[in-house]
Amino acid sequence: MNLLMKSFLTVITLMIVLLMVMFMLSKKSIIDSQKSSPFECGFNPMSYSRIPFSIHFFLIAVIFLIFDIEIILILPMILTMKSSMAKMWMITSWTFTTILIVGLYHEWNSGMMKWTS
Repeated sequence: MNLLMKSFLTVITLMIVLLMVMFMLSKKSIIDSQKSSPFECGFNPMSYSRIPFSIHFFLIAVIFLIFDIEIILILPMILTMKSSMAKMWMITSWTFTTILIVGLYHEWNSGMMKWTS
């Protein structure tokens, strides 16, 4: 074997040994059941499971998803402005914006935008 091949195998062997040592050193020594449990839906999963679900948390999550989808729909409208007919683009964008504003007004009047209970 030539010198290049021997040095390559040496480097690979050193890397494997180094990775194994790093894996052994970085392993958690104390396993806590509280740290390994998932935190879901805004309540403690280790407590009684029949506790009523917070509707406030649910509404905040739904509003976030709605605004997320709105952004996904608005960005292509801006990108297609040059390649589409101006009148149809304006009608579509104004209709979509009006629906969003009416929905936001409805959420505001329903009390869904109150961030405190």
